[in-house]
Amino acid sequence: MTQSTQAPNDPVSTIIIPRARDIGDFSVRRSLPAQHLQAIGPFVFFDHMGPVVFNKGQAVDVRPHPHIGISTITWLFDGAIQHKDSLGFDVTIQPGEVNWMTSGSGIVHSERSPASARMGNAPLAGIQAWVALPKAKEEMAPAFHNYAANTIPKMDEKGVNLTLIAGSAFGKTSPVLTESETLYAELTLTANSVIVIPSIAEERGMYVYAGTLEIAGITYSEGTLVAFKPDVDVTIRAVTNAGCMLLGGDALDAPRHLYWNFVSSDLERIEQAKTDWREQRFAMVDGDPEFIPLPGL
Repeated sequence: MTQSTQAPNDPVSTIIIPRARDIGDFSVRRSLPAQHLQAIGPFVFFDHMGPVVFNKGQAVDVRPHPHIGISTITWLFDGAIQHKDSLGFDVTIQPGEVNWMTSGSGIVHSERSPASARMGNAPLAGIQAWVALPKAKEEMAPAFHNYAANTIPKMDEKGVNLTLIAGSAFGKTSPVLTESETLYAELTLTANSVIVIPSIAEERGMYVYAGTLEIAGITYSEGTLVAFKPDVDVTIRAVTNAGCMLLGGDALDAPRHLYWNFVSSDLERIEQAKTDWREQRFAMVDGDPEFIPLPGL
């Protein structure tokens, strides 16, 4: 559900209530793309995974699948996911680390629970996001980077803990390489703490993944994404202990078309990617021969 706000003193322009999607043994809440809001900055896809605790026999098993035109970002609050891709990378991501995969002209990867998380009592929670590449770089060479937790800048001040995943904010700069101006951070706040989000990006938004926050006298609870108006400072107060994701950056340089895992400014490019996947022209993941068929086949 998407709702626009019109109050002149309210810095929130749009409110999005995500829709639930089942993915195997767990569900996700999808905020972007929404009916009336395709993106916030370069973010064109935003999924909240879990929280869930897997019993023995349950797991994440996302078979090898392709992407074009985007970078994908995995950010975990709890649990672990094993990433394997067609470039040969095999990395198990843990909370606090950043997996930043750039698909560019095409990459294939799988996401599965590691062996250590398949014996039961295995928690999982986090965010999967896609960032559209600039139009001029949609066909760049694919790449993958994992950033250790101790390299990601943090701030802990007056009940507000900030982890700067990408971009520059609050006097800190993340080492994560991006192809456009991107802002991405996790905020955890103790009850009654306050933070002011300055106008540090062309477009900004916030997703509440836990607790309740208050902005301009209106409360927002877990499972709400809000887009902010441009060029205004936003004061956020935690009503309860809370957690949220701050996201944004430069606006898209052209509308994007989304089909399944393919994102492009060119519809013909998406049709080509569909054909390439259907005819198995993508490089595959070594050691993981399964794959997800093109939807509709």
